[in-house]
Amino acid sequence: MSKRKKEGKHDAPLFDKARDELFSQIRRCGVLRATKDQRDAWFKETMEYMAKRYPGVTEEDLAQLNELGRRYCEPVTPYGGGNGETSRGSS
Repeated sequence: MSKRKKEGKHDAPLFDKARDELFSQIRRCGVLRATKDQRDAWFKETMEYMAKRYPGVTEEDLAQLNELGRRYCEPVTPYGGGNGETSRGSS
């Protein structure tokens, strides 16, 4: 009995459960207010935990979870008014 499906495809219910748990942990643990270094360390540890907790999730799925989680932590609008308009036109 194999726990994994073909390479590149994930078990949707298991992946969804892992994703939901990851988002829940992000909201609960305070990583949203962490520095970049703290966030990097948190994601490294959390992805190791997720790999152990969900052994049926592939490495590719874990990479996708990591990316989704990091994007979830990024603000839609950068903090501090950094809207990319740094140059002023010359008059």
